[in-house]
This record gives sequence, structure tokens and C-alpha cells, in this order.
Amino acid sequence: MSDRAAIASPDGLLLVGDVGGTKTDVAVVSRQGGARRRLAQRRYPSREHAGLEEIVRAFLAETGLTVEAACFDVAGPVVAGNAQLTNLPWRLREGDLANALGLRRVWLINDLVATAAAVPLLLPDEVDAVQAGEPLAGGAIAVLAPGTGLGEAFLTFDGAGYRPQPSEGGHSAFAPASEVELELLRHLWRQFEHVSVERVASGIGIPNLYDFLRDQRGVPESRELAAALDGVRDRTHVIVEAAGEPPASDPLAQATVELFLHVLGTEAANLALKVLATGGIYLAGGLAQRLRARLPHSAFLDALRTSGRFRSTMERVPISVVRGDVALLGVASEGLRLAEAGLARAPAR
Repeated sequence: MSDRAAIASPDGLLLVGDVGGTKTDVAVVSRQGGARRRLAQRRYPSREHAGLEEIVRAFLAETGLTVEAACFDVAGPVVAGNAQLTNLPWRLREGDLANALGLRRVWLINDLVATAAAVPLLLPDEVDAVQAGEPLAGGAIAVLAPGTGLGEAFLTFDGAGYRPQPSEGGHSAFAPASEVELELLRHLWRQFEHVSVERVASGIGIPNLYDFLRDQRGVPESRELAAALDGVRDRTHVIVEAAGEPPASDPLAQATVELFLHVLGTEAANLALKVLATGGIYLAGGLAQRLRARLPHSAFLDALRTSGRFRSTMERVPISVVRGDVALLGVASEGLRLAEAGLARAPAR
């Protein structure tokens, strides 16, 4: 079937979008073609546009497509159909978007909900195993995405399939799991009223760990790395690159990454225990992908398995790293499900 034939069919087309601070990916899918088959797809620099409506209008004009509904994932909590993006001055409301774009319905979901929705659809070459484990059929699945921040979500099985559930667990309080981490917490309390897990287990957290180890623990900083970090906007990238693999790795950068992985492992165990994630733990986001080769032999697994009476449970939980950016696949999957269930009802305007 040609794209034009699909457009003219009664199948119903859905506009989907992954809305981020840097870029916004937009695509069109159909209920017949499913989440992976995209009739058109474009990427737009988010900050070059006044708002999401402008991007959507440009996309529809370029592609000549007509859609009846839309689903967008956004970086930030979605409450009662409203969202304030974390890294953009865009305030989004489902009803306003539907009216402005002339659509029957618009849904907004959290970006980690979109990532979680993609997990049951992932192909073997889209994941890397960290711990094989023994998944239980229908068991809950935990999803953590250490990127710039720390996103969290989980999936529950309702008898027919997995349903993604939102969480803002990355903003919960950091709980130290060692003497060094207790000292780290005291150090960060001098800077922040609330020390969240995100302050230590994310891209914004790695420089905090680096400074703590250098200034509080006395780990020497090399002249080379100090020079490389001087005036750099993204210190995290430089530190992670410097950690590398021994013997070429920088000792302070190496210690920083190991501390980061220990904190991340503890938080992964915390989320897995809270939702009883016997179906698996999935790590997404840029940092997880950059560090995936060292995860099986790092402090991450040691910390995750240090779960008291539930150590054996954690040893049986499958752990995987998600390759690439799967948010658009997830928002398409979740959007098609919502459309199937919701378009028969009155539109949210």
C-alpha cells in the first residue's frame, strides 16, 4: 500500500512526537501499520520554534498528511493533561493543543513513560544484557534513564499486556549506602536544601561527585584533566571520557564514574524492590549507553545485589541497557493504544 493510499484509508492516522529541549521528533503512524511503521518523520530544533503548535503545522504542511489525533511525550511531569517542559519555556495543555491544531484529541505523556512503553517492543539488537537473570512472566519492569537528569518509570502487566506507569523517583531523596556516600550527602547538604538521587546519579550529578572526591576526599586532580575541564560547559562528558579503560584512565575520573555506578546500582535496586520488578530492569539514556561495556564488571551490580534479604531476588532480575533513543517508538505505541480506547469518547478540548 502506498503512503497516499494509507492516508486515504479509514484506518485513522495518529501524529506522534518526542518533545525535548534540544530537538523535537515528529512522525505519523496508523493503527493498521503499528508503532514501527512511520508514514513520515521529521526532526526540528526545538528552540528555533515558538511552540509545539508551530512545529506540528510545519510538519503537516511539509508532508501533506491529515491526522485526527496526536500524542506527545514531554520531559517533565504531566498532571491532568498539563505539562511544563523542564528545558523549554513551553506550557502545554491537551485541550488547547487539540483546539489549536483542529484535532479530535491530544494526549500528553511523560518521556520516561514513552521509553517504558517501548520496552515490550524492543528487538534483540536493541538491548545489551548486563545480567541474564530469570524473568518472571507478567512481573513488573523497572526503567531508569540516567541522562542529563535521572528519569524513572515502570511497567505493570494487566493480563492483556504491559502498561507504562509514570514516576518522578529521580527527584526522591538520595539515600547513602556506604560511609563514603554518607560523607557525600553531608557535603551536598551544604549546597542544596534537598539532595535528590538526580543530584548524584545523572549527568548533572557527575560533576558533583567529581568535586566531592577532589575537594572532600583528597583524590588528586591531574593537570591534564583540570585543563580539559577549565571553562567547559559539559563537564560530565569530559569526566566520563577521561575515565576510559585502565591503564589510560584518569584516577579521579575513574573514581567518579565508579561512585556514580554504585549510586545508580543502589537506586536501581530501590526502584526494583518498590515495584517488585521480577520482569526486569532496563537502563536507558545517554550515560547508560556510554558506560554499558563496564556495567557487568563495575560497582553497579555490587550495589544492586547488596539488598539484604532480597539479594537472591536481585541476582535473578534480568538487567539490560536499551540501545539508541526509543522514545518515539514508545509514544507511538502508547498513543495508538490511547487512540483505540479514547477516540470513541468526546475529545478533550
